[in-house]
Amino acid sequence: MKQFKLPDVGEGLTEAEIVSWKVKPGDTVKVNEIIVEIETAKSLVELPCPFAGVVSDLLVDEGTTVDVGTPIITVDDGSGAAPAPSRDDAAPPRDDMAPPVPADESAIGTPAEDQAVEPGLIGGPAPGGRTSVLVGYGPRTTSAIRRPRKGGTGATPAAASAAAAQQAVQTSMMTTPTPVREPELEHVAESAPAHTVGDSAGGNGARVLAKPPVRKLAKDLGVDLSTVVPSGEGGVVTRSDVEAAAGGAAQPGSEAAPAATYRPEPGVRETRVPVKGVRKMTAAAMVGSAFTAPHVTEWVTVDVTRTMELVERLKADRDFRDVKVSPLLVLMKALLLAVRRNPEVNASWDEAAQEIVVKHYVNLGIAAATPRGLVVPNIKDADRMSLRELAEALGALVDTARAGRTQPAEMAGGTITITNVGVFGVDSGTPIINPGESAILCFGQVRPMPWVVDGELAVRQVTQLSLSFDHRLIDGQLGSMFLADIARVLDDPATALLW
Repeated sequence: MKQFKLPDVGEGLTEAEIVSWKVKPGDTVKVNEIIVEIETAKSLVELPCPFAGVVSDLLVDEGTTVDVGTPIITVDDGSGAAPAPSRDDAAPPRDDMAPPVPADESAIGTPAEDQAVEPGLIGGPAPGGRTSVLVGYGPRTTSAIRRPRKGGTGATPAAASAAAAQQAVQTSMMTTPTPVREPELEHVAESAPAHTVGDSAGGNGARVLAKPPVRKLAKDLGVDLSTVVPSGEGGVVTRSDVEAAAGGAAQPGSEAAPAATYRPEPGVRETRVPVKGVRKMTAAAMVGSAFTAPHVTEWVTVDVTRTMELVERLKADRDFRDVKVSPLLVLMKALLLAVRRNPEVNASWDEAAQEIVVKHYVNLGIAAATPRGLVVPNIKDADRMSLRELAEALGALVDTARAGRTQPAEMAGGTITITNVGVFGVDSGTPIINPGESAILCFGQVRPMPWVVDGELAVRQVTQLSLSFDHRLIDGQLGSMFLADIARVLDDPATALLW
C-alpha cells in the first residue's frame, strides 16, 4: 500500500481544494495517470499518480480543502500493508495542522531537470548520484519555512510526515485547451472545460463528460450524471440537461452563465459562499493595491472608426485569417507604441530600496474574468512582437484562461495591464492597478455615436478609455501624454508608421 500526499505544485502552495476525482476505489491506475483535479489559489491543476496499482480509498472528499502533505488517496501497489489512516486521520481540521515544509520559492517554474530529477523513472540511482523519480516528484534540494497559519495549535502525524511530500507537478502536464471561437471574447466569462467524471460511469462503462459547475449542480440537486442524456457537443452533459433531469425548466443560454449564479430555495434570504482559491487571492491583491498605490484615473473619448475599418481589413488579410483579430489587438499595439514613446510609464516601485525600477521590457497583462474569479495573465516581452505574433499570443492566453488552466508563471512579472469591459456593454470604469505594476488601461465598448468631423455632424464608432496609474511613479503630465498617444493611434492607426 502507498499513500499519495498532496504535493506543492511548484508555486509555494500551502493548501488546495479537491475539485474532482478522476478515479474511484477499485480502479487500476498507471504511473503518471491523472487521478485528481485540484484548485489552488491561482489555477486548476491535474495531479498524476506517482505509482501504479489499484485504488484502495479516496481519503478526501470533493470540495474539501486540505494542506500540503495531507494523504489524499491510498493505492495498493502489491508491496504489502502500509499505514492507512482513516479519513478523520488523513484530513484533520486545517487549523490544527503544523506547517508542512513547502517548496523552495526560488524553484517556482524551474524545469524538472534543474531540480535534480531524472525524467520518467521511479526509484534507484541516476547518473551523477541523483535519485531517479517520477517527473514532478523529485527530492528537495532546499527547504523553506511556511508562514504560520493564524490560530495554529500544534503538530499532527499527518503534518509531521509532510517533509516527505512529493515534489511539484510540472505545468507541462496540463491538457491543451480548445480554441476560442467567440468573436468578441477578451474577458473570459465561460464555465470551465468539460472533464471526464471518474465516479459517474454509465452502465456501458463509458465515463460521463460534464463541467465542474454542472457536476456540482447535479450533486446539489441529487441527480446521477450517469442517468442524464447529454445534449452538449461531444456528449457533454450541460446545465440544462441536469435541470431537466431534476424536473426543473432549463433556461436558454444558461450553459454559458457564470459559475457563481445562485438559485436559492423559496424562503432563503441569504447565501454564504466561502472565499477561497482565485477569489481569495484576488481580494487580497486588490485590497493591497488600493491601499498601497495612490490611484489616479484619467479618461479620453476616441473616434475609432478607422481602427474598426483596419480590423475588418486585417480579418480579410491572408496573413491573419487563422488568428483572431479584434479591436483589442489594435489597442494592445497602440499601448506598446505609447510605452516606447513614454518609457517611464513602464515601471515599478521598490519600497524597500526606495527606488523606481524602469522596465525595458513590457509584459502586457490582459485581465480575464473566469468562473473562478479574476486572473491577469501576461504576454511576455510583448513589445518585441509583431502584430501577428501579438494576435497569436492573445489567442493562446484567452484559450488557457477560458479553460481555467492559467498557470502562476503566466501571471507573474506583469508590468502594465489592459482590462476590456466593453465586451460586457460597459463604457468605462476606474480599475484597480494589478499589484506590482504601474498602470491599467480600461477599454470600453465601441458603439455608434454622433461626432463632429470636419465641422459636420456624423455617426462614428466611438469608445472611451480610462487609465488608472500609480501617482508615485507617474505624474499627471506623463499619464496624460501616455493616454493621449494611445488615443492618437486608435483615432488614426497610420500614426504608428511615424513612431
